[in-house]
Amino acid sequence: MAGINRGEKHQTLLGVTGSGKTFTMANMVQQVQKPTLILAHNKTLAAQLCSEFQEFFPDNAVSYFVSYYDYYQPEAYLPATDTYIEKDSSINEEIDKLRHAATHHLLTRKDVLIVASVSAIYGLGDVSMYENLAIELKVGDTVKRDKLLRKLTDLQFSRSHLDFKQSMFHVLGDTVEIFPPSSDNIYRVEFFGDEIDAITEADSFTGEIIQEMQQVKIFPAKHNVTTHDAVKNAVGQIREDLEVRHKELKMMGKELEAQRLLTRTEYDIEMMLETGYCSGIENYVRYLNNREPGEQPSTLMDYFPDDFLLFIDESHMTIPQLNAMHNGNYKRKTTLVEHGFRMPSSQDNRPLKFSEFEEHVNKVVYISATPGKYEFANCSKKNIVEQIIRPTGLIDPQVEVRPTKHQIDDLLEEIRKTLEKKERVLITTITKKSAEKLTDYLVEADLKAKYLHSEVDTLERIEILRELRLGEIDIIVGINLLREGLDLPEVSLIAILDADKQGFLRSRDALIQTIGRAARNVGGHVIMYGDRVTDAMKAAIDETDRRRTIQQAYNKKHGITPQTIIKAVKDIAQHTNKPKKRYKKDDVPREEMDRLIKELTIQMDMASDNLEFEKAAELRDQIDDLSK
Repeated sequence: MAGINRGEKHQTLLGVTGSGKTFTMANMVQQVQKPTLILAHNKTLAAQLCSEFQEFFPDNAVSYFVSYYDYYQPEAYLPATDTYIEKDSSINEEIDKLRHAATHHLLTRKDVLIVASVSAIYGLGDVSMYENLAIELKVGDTVKRDKLLRKLTDLQFSRSHLDFKQSMFHVLGDTVEIFPPSSDNIYRVEFFGDEIDAITEADSFTGEIIQEMQQVKIFPAKHNVTTHDAVKNAVGQIREDLEVRHKELKMMGKELEAQRLLTRTEYDIEMMLETGYCSGIENYVRYLNNREPGEQPSTLMDYFPDDFLLFIDESHMTIPQLNAMHNGNYKRKTTLVEHGFRMPSSQDNRPLKFSEFEEHVNKVVYISATPGKYEFANCSKKNIVEQIIRPTGLIDPQVEVRPTKHQIDDLLEEIRKTLEKKERVLITTITKKSAEKLTDYLVEADLKAKYLHSEVDTLERIEILRELRLGEIDIIVGINLLREGLDLPEVSLIAILDADKQGFLRSRDALIQTIGRAARNVGGHVIMYGDRVTDAMKAAIDETDRRRTIQQAYNKKHGITPQTIIKAVKDIAQHTNKPKKRYKKDDVPREEMDRLIKELTIQMDMASDNLEFEKAAELRDQIDDLSK
């Protein structure tokens, strides 16, 4: 906090597992009293952080902002095989709702904390356009009902016929019900002639009135929203640039590419003029937002005030991701442009360059147990603060190196000792194949083991983690998935096979992170199997021993006896919604059954995408019960 008060732009909190880093961050947020953005490098960590911050700030606008794709295949062209791959995606409606809730909070409240993935640096739609097009309704205002309906259509709301969900509206006589994209509740606007007689917020499923309101602000149904005038102006500029690009391609002898570009772009123009929208409209965002070629796009960070506070969690992983996003997108788009699939303007629909991201930063705190070169380059020694004392008194696990000869027999003996104490085991390997083979061997030895790697389906992965915590299995064999993001206090033994191999998975930082998975259990024990001690192994062991020594001295001074963390097996992310009633068959009218099952399925998909295994399993059971 002293660094914040001094006006320091860059600081690093070097904290170990279980030292209360999140609590420290929450205290800083409380003292700074500014809108706050927390970046994490994957959805799982973002979900866990969001859940924790909601507990710290139950009355504040704590929101979750990550990519809303369950599946995403970007548009691409492979010249070598003359293969065009059309964009294909599946949007998770629950995450889309949470994204809208985040931007809604930023534009209507000051007590805002957003936990986001690197999706925060992707183009989101012009913030001024999004805010200016919002519809404000007040009790007593004179508003023609039909004019309101046209405005809602302009904001990309659609009229409901059978289904009624986010970004829809329907009309019941003198009443217009609006389902905002950011909430599970609806706004009911009642008219008396052309005057708004009443505005109420109601539960979208039961219709129960939650509160009466004097006014409400309806934001657009899509972030990339625009006006008819903006579309007309954009179309004129698109046609001018299309003519220039068409001639360029023909002069280069690319007749096929020139005709392809002309046909595709003219079709998009017709769709925008007719409906205000077209598939791939994001490729024309420069024209629609009246931006110059190459100008940086509007992102979530533009929705924050200039003096916001930024935390980058697991910065050693998150910063390289931020740095890499732009280049990958640029190469793919360049190929599309060269072969006439897209206008050059499509390059302006992109993530921020890292230098542009840095320009948005006001004050930033990097959070990591293993900071990278970037953090050290930007922070002086006084701005790197260690937080390696755990309030629980837990000590970093003991680490020992054992030879690879007879390593499996040795490991089996250690596993059985661990299981006698009713504790769990994690084993890390180098390859997926070795993880699967080792798992088969352990199962043949009558042990309850499963493997976990990137090819395991999301729902199955969720079930495996849940089974480990509940004791239905005792061992997980995995690869990189066993590093950041897993909070498993039941695990006391970690075995690292091929510890002496060179590479990213056995680097100093990767080993320290893996060792940290056993730091929540008082009996934490790590065994590295290798025939030599590499520089990475030595550095990881030395750092672990240093931290152990400091914690032991602290415990002795304060008379602390370490105790294993006891953590209930519960939903790790209540960010999706406040706890809802568990519906039973007899509670639901038959005509509403399909609608409820669909709503619960969306919530289950959201939970499964973020490794929220307890929530997904509970929702699955409800769906099965209702489906019967």
